[in-house]
Amino acid sequence: MARGGERRRTQAYDAELGAAVERAQQGDEGGFAAAYRIVHPGLLGYVRGLVGEDAEDVTSEAWLEIARDLGRFRGDGAGFRGWTATIARHRALDHLRKQKRRPRTALIEQDVLDLPDRQDTADDALEALSTEQALEMIAALPREQAEAVLLRVVVGLDGPAAARVLGKRSGSVRTSAYRGLKRLAEQLAGGGRVDAVTSPAPRTLKDET
Repeated sequence: MARGGERRRTQAYDAELGAAVERAQQGDEGGFAAAYRIVHPGLLGYVRGLVGEDAEDVTSEAWLEIARDLGRFRGDGAGFRGWTATIARHRALDHLRKQKRRPRTALIEQDVLDLPDRQDTADDALEALSTEQALEMIAALPREQAEAVLLRVVVGLDGPAAARVLGKRSGSVRTSAYRGLKRLAEQLAGGGRVDAVTSPAPRTLKDET
């Protein structure tokens, strides 16, 4: 029942987003504002996980591109979240190349953790975490696991959509997300201590091999 209720809530969420996007494509400023309100928290959380304190600027650049190319988008609410995440990821990686920095996880705000369409394992692991704990634990994951968790839990994408954003196979992304979330859940089951999965010094996400 709980899982079915979550699925229905997600469907309603995407239906609202899809309707807002359709209105925005017809020139309705209110429609664009509604789509922005729905998508922006998760998008900002995802970008913050990649670039840290520069997330506001990078996400703003992404929204300029989203607004410019909105007429080219074809799809529903879930598709729009994937499309915007792809644009945001490109802007984030461009920013990192300019800064010669690796993607890293940073602050994940509490309102981002409250977005719909979370997986059951994520519910178990993340609902019990404070913002600081989420930061430390997700930052300790390998890069591919951390980014998969961000896309699945923070942005709310399903496996195939997250795979399209990352340019990988769906099974690979699903496995990365599962491993990352399982590691968080196991950490909580062990008493919620973070130090067993973090290194003594601050670290960035591992390079993909």
